[in-house]
Amino acid sequence: MRFLDRLQPLALLVMRLALGAVMVGHGYHKVFGGLHHHVQLVASLGLPAWTAYLSAFTEFLGGLLVLIGLFTRVAAFAICVDLSVAIAKVHFHNGLLGNGGYEFPLALAALAFGLIFLGAGPIAFDHIRAPGGGGKLK
Repeated sequence: MRFLDRLQPLALLVMRLALGAVMVGHGYHKVFGGLHHHVQLVASLGLPAWTAYLSAFTEFLGGLLVLIGLFTRVAAFAICVDLSVAIAKVHFHNGLLGNGGYEFPLALAALAFGLIFLGAGPIAFDHIRAPGGGGKLK
């Protein structure tokens, strides 16, 4: 199974593309058109209203950064925190599975968590920006 080790850069690329695409999709409608509604929702959860701006731009811009593999670890950390708050404040009371459950945000948070520690891999702008710093694999 050692031959699979050579495919680790491809696996990191797939992780990044999946997480980035979903986060951009979720953040896009908040940033471009639904920001006021998102601010109201976040404030109704007992969080400061300014955190709605932070979460919307984390989802959109963080998703873009993860997609291209630039500042991946920082963006993944911000996304992981964003999703953890979403699980705790919005989804947890619905249980793991079912309508409004936290299974999907948990899976996305797990992808982000992995990228925090593994980095973007060699198929990313992080690797061009700082060779070896974007998640050098053995």
